[in-house]
Amino acid sequence: MKYLLVDTANLFFRAKYSAHKLADTSTRLGFSLHLMFTSINKAQRKLNGDHIVFCLEGRSWRKDAYKPYKKNRKTARAKLTNAEIDEDKLFWEVFEDFTKYIQEQTNCTVLRQDNSEADDLIARWITLHPHDEHVIISNDTDFNQLITNQVVQYNGVLDQLITLDGYFDDKDRPVIDNKTKKPKEPPNPNWLLFEKCMRGDTADNVFSAYPGVRTKSTKKRIGLIEAFGDIDKKGYAWNNIMLQRWTDHNDLEHRVLDDYERNSGLIDLTKQPDEIKEAIDTMIKESVTQKHTKMVGIKFMRFCAKHELIRLAESPEQYSVWLNNKYKGELND
Repeated sequence: MKYLLVDTANLFFRAKYSAHKLADTSTRLGFSLHLMFTSINKAQRKLNGDHIVFCLEGRSWRKDAYKPYKKNRKTARAKLTNAEIDEDKLFWEVFEDFTKYIQEQTNCTVLRQDNSEADDLIARWITLHPHDEHVIISNDTDFNQLITNQVVQYNGVLDQLITLDGYFDDKDRPVIDNKTKKPKEPPNPNWLLFEKCMRGDTADNVFSAYPGVRTKSTKKRIGLIEAFGDIDKKGYAWNNIMLQRWTDHNDLEHRVLDDYERNSGLIDLTKQPDEIKEAIDTMIKESVTQKHTKMVGIKFMRFCAKHELIRLAESPEQYSVWLNNKYKGELND
């Protein structure tokens, strides 16, 4: 089986910011819905998935485990104008209408767990289907860590496929790096995870374990590349970095290893707390019971008419095929 795992809110709201800056709210809403459907449709046609899984957001357990987590987003929201607040509210209403449609009028699987993010749901789905293939539809680089021979990532906004072999455009040509003017280097999931755990994640307000650490070593300091090369043996290079101490702006002393392990627990998508894993797994098992929604094509046409998705409505057969594909997989206990 091959599953297309949709990071639903990521795709919908990234599309919002990809629309033309001068477009009005109605146009941006239509563009977000349009890109949602067309991105999945392109991935489906290119990679021939057997079933689509929409993963939704809950309140993250990370907010309780690490108080600063995503607090920067509250600051950003506080700066919104009244018009921007109204527009955000409207976007969320349309998004909820979309997810309700997918849940009730298609045979796709919809996952939502109260204390977990979509990232967690995608990671656990992959774990519960170890013998299957998976396509993660998202432009979030957090998913690079999950890429394997059985897991690839499709960026629906840029129309790029990311695999262990490299980055490829819509015509299967290597994506060219703007700086080097050469094909982008294939991702190394283990290195990317290590680097992110060390440097933190500014988007999620996860602080660096070692501010200012260099990627490569100098005559006086060990760099991240050397420490990563020593990650299994835990020898000189590893300990030289991990046992370093530094003081923050509040005069609090930190040991790099402690902050690295904290960040790893937040960023590594295989390290959710056991109770969270159990809750997600239970939810997934309950969600994959067979759906028998009928007249999926007609219901798709009605949804298009409701949201004035005229171009999508011109080719309903393309979309109704994968909207109608039922879950026929097998969970690994």
